[in-house]
Amino acid sequence: MQNVYKNLEILDKRAIEKYLLSGEILMENAAAALHTLITKLSHRGSVVIIVCGGGDNGADGYALSRRLVGEFHTKLFIAKEPKSKMCLIQHQRAMEAQIEVVKKIYPCDIIIDCLFGTGLVGEVLSDYQKIITSMNRLGRIKIACDIPSGLFADGRASEVVFEADWTLSMGALKTAFFSDRAKECVGQVVVGDLGVSRELYEVSSNTHLLEKSDMHLPIRHRANVHKGDFGHLCVYAGEHSGAALLAGMAAYGFGAGLVSVLGEGFVKPIELMATQSIPKNVSAFALGMGMGAVPCDLDKMLACAPCVLDADLFYYEGIKGILESYENLVLTPHPKEFVSLLSLTGFAQIDVLELLNDKMEILRAFGMKYPHITTLLKGANTLISQNDKIYINHFGTPNLAKGGSGDVLAGLIGALLAQGYGGLKASITASLAHSFGARMEKSSYGLTPLKLIENIKNIV
Repeated sequence: MQNVYKNLEILDKRAIEKYLLSGEILMENAAAALHTLITKLSHRGSVVIIVCGGGDNGADGYALSRRLVGEFHTKLFIAKEPKSKMCLIQHQRAMEAQIEVVKKIYPCDIIIDCLFGTGLVGEVLSDYQKIITSMNRLGRIKIACDIPSGLFADGRASEVVFEADWTLSMGALKTAFFSDRAKECVGQVVVGDLGVSRELYEVSSNTHLLEKSDMHLPIRHRANVHKGDFGHLCVYAGEHSGAALLAGMAAYGFGAGLVSVLGEGFVKPIELMATQSIPKNVSAFALGMGMGAVPCDLDKMLACAPCVLDADLFYYEGIKGILESYENLVLTPHPKEFVSLLSLTGFAQIDVLELLNDKMEILRAFGMKYPHITTLLKGANTLISQNDKIYINHFGTPNLAKGGSGDVLAGLIGALLAQGYGGLKASITASLAHSFGARMEKSSYGLTPLKLIENIKNIV
């Protein structure tokens, strides 16, 4: 996993002081990182238009222009006259290098967004909206320097945003890239070194970006085993039993040795067991999906084994008492359910839009209130919290936007809890498997929960 930071100013200052660098050295290395990326993405002689603002992001663009001359047909579009100290200096250097300045943006091979950077404050004015719209329309390859223009440092977005194919983040990764809205505009994110390696530039962080290597599948390494070695998950089936059956099927396909469905009035798949009482050897529960009315023996289930809680339980008035009384819980709400959970626990009275505008920090604060609980908050980017730490899964795809996908995820987590995983490890592995299972589907719209389960069985 990789470190992610809300603000890099402190890291820039630390690099300057600790390694005896300067802001100008960092900027020249930022330009060098952009140059390297452009060289990888296009061929010599390509037309490159660099759109420069008046601040240090614009200064990066001017510094870049000097490096590209002779190798690329380089043009500058000055969207705003230089204002910051470094922008004035870099503009003068670019003019001394006789970089061509164009009066309008026209079709080009590569367009570089050096308009606002992380310094965007307030709404984007209409003149700049027109410039960004032209950039989106006329660049064959679109690269954002540090952050797409129109995306705020907290992850919110203005009405018009630069739609980057690539975002080159300077020094380290920023939390702004992983809001749900940012997923539409950052493209592929890469990090550019600023004169020191990331190992030297970065410090410890309480926010992490997950990688595929963080997925620890329940691979069976021992040969002398039996079904009891791999746990027994019990899934409660309430009023809408289909959700519980999907969860059970997912769990059975993800390594659980035994899966029982507790309830009545349903036709079970042949692989699963049906029961009307809590199994004696149960090692984990999955509760809430399609539940409807709360079961009378809920407290008994919560007390005897780790549980993944989903869906209807986040509207249950007794949820606050559950969170205060029990440990070994994994919560898997979507945003609307999480807003209900925040209200019922007395944590906050907010709507979904307020949550989405500050999802990461609200989830972090909730995790600190209930440090013994793991919460997986679904979304375009899934966030997993435990105490003050946040783990970001950015691998999710639109084909997961189907009824039943969340039930599959709850079943995957339940299967891992049953096999002895802790809540955090189970949530991370299940979430990544869920995403990579979806990525195996070629269609963006045709994925079904049962096909997702089959795909997950074949992840290697």
